Amino acid sequence: MNTSPPPARGGTAIIRGYCPDARGINSALTRFISERNGNIVDYDQHVDEEPGIFFVRIEWALDGFALPPAELAAAFRPLADTFGMNWTLTFSAVRPRLALFVSKQPHCLYDLLARWRGGEWSADIPLIVSNHPDLEPVARQFGVEFRVFPITAENKASQERAEIALLREQGIDLVVLARYMQVLSEDFVAAFPNRILNIHHSFLPAFVGARPYHAAHARGVKLIGATSHYVTGELDRGPIIVQEVSRVSHKDSVADLIRKGKDLEKIALARALWHHLNHKILVYSNKTVIFE
Repeated sequence: MNTSPPPARGGTAIIRGYCPDARGINSALTRFISERNGNIVDYDQHVDEEPGIFFVRIEWALDGFALPPAELAAAFRPLADTFGMNWTLTFSAVRPRLALFVSKQPHCLYDLLARWRGGEWSADIPLIVSNHPDLEPVARQFGVEFRVFPITAENKASQERAEIALLREQGIDLVVLARYMQVLSEDFVAAFPNRILNIHHSFLPAFVGARPYHAAHARGVKLIGATSHYVTGELDRGPIIVQEVSRVSHKDSVADLIRKGKDLEKIALARALWHHLNHKILVYSNKTVIFE
């Protein structure tokens, strides 16, 4: 069970959890809140019948709730233990701190920063990290600190340790790989479990390598896409959050595929980030349940 730091007051509390399916879970959860004068604003549940697993997301207003946020986790734990529930408690009033990791391609970075500046997300972006200096002017344009960590085979381990130290120093809650063209080590991934978002084209594993759109064009593909997922120790095989697709034809050039692919990457990454920031994702067995 993980909890984010509770707010002083206001907003909502969100519990996401899963456990073996059993009678009475829904009534027990809603009773826990109603008996403490809570007003439920959203409730979504799902049962995966094959393994018999119950999934739930329940959100309620903290105004008027009998328990202060700091005492909520301890109060809920006995109920969760009754059903063997694996659960997470978060609060809408807490603003997560994001670090964007980039290399040289700016399209996802511009899109994320524009959405942030436009107030689309309740989050802070205090830091951009890169292995190249190319995008520092973009960071300056949006008033975000830009740090460069050049990566080579010889210094990768030490540079990642320095990056992790910086992220912890700045209190970063989520790392977003906005076309960061480096493979993170298992140690880095382990430092931020289910807190690293990535985006890549959806040709994988059919068209690997540095020129996937060229290889796909040569095969005459009729569909291209982009996938956003949490990063795990197994490259590009983490829990999938969002996938976007677009039809293409023989009339599309390689440049057309790249252009359309970049659009899909921006949309998929932004949607995945929105789901994460709004506490809509539950990870289970290398898959995700997305509570729409």
